[in-house]
Amino acid sequence: MRNKNFSVWMEGTIIAALAIVLSLIPTNIGPSFTISLGMIPVTLYAFRRGLVPAVYAGFLWGILHFVIGNAYILSPLQGFIEYFIAFAFAGFGGLFAKKVQSLSEENRVHQLNLFIVLGTFTGTMARFFWHFVAGYYFWGSYAPEGMGAFVYSFITQILSGVITAVVASMILIVIQKTTPRLFITKTVA
Repeated sequence: MRNKNFSVWMEGTIIAALAIVLSLIPTNIGPSFTISLGMIPVTLYAFRRGLVPAVYAGFLWGILHFVIGNAYILSPLQGFIEYFIAFAFAGFGGLFAKKVQSLSEENRVHQLNLFIVLGTFTGTMARFFWHFVAGYYFWGSYAPEGMGAFVYSFITQILSGVITAVVASMILIVIQKTTPRLFITKTVA
């Protein structure tokens, strides 16, 4: 049992490292929108291992932004919200882990795809909600003239979240179709 737990946490560490590497791929759409490719491995891990390990992996992913010097900090509170809280919430797709695994084992493809999309949107939008909060309170002064901080943050963060969730959902559905065993594990936290 101890080795199994160790392997779950090591897998989470590897997932966080993969997520940060994918985060380095430029995916900007204009000056304010991005597609966060790191959500793909974190969400897959969330489906494999459940909520707690996925929150851990997301949290590590956030910390790795500091380690590689890729964190944009305006204040300690903003940094805490955007890199510790927001990235931890990326693991909330793990709320759907048991359902995704059971549907995958039963080969119920249409329902499985629906839950992959639901789980991916849940984790992605949970993460980007916190970026929205930080955007409103800390980045609002960067809003174009005539646009309030709330609207600016909503447009940039929520739309980036939706675009990320759509792309991640499509890729995860393809991964599930081509390599379904990646979604099944006997250890879900």
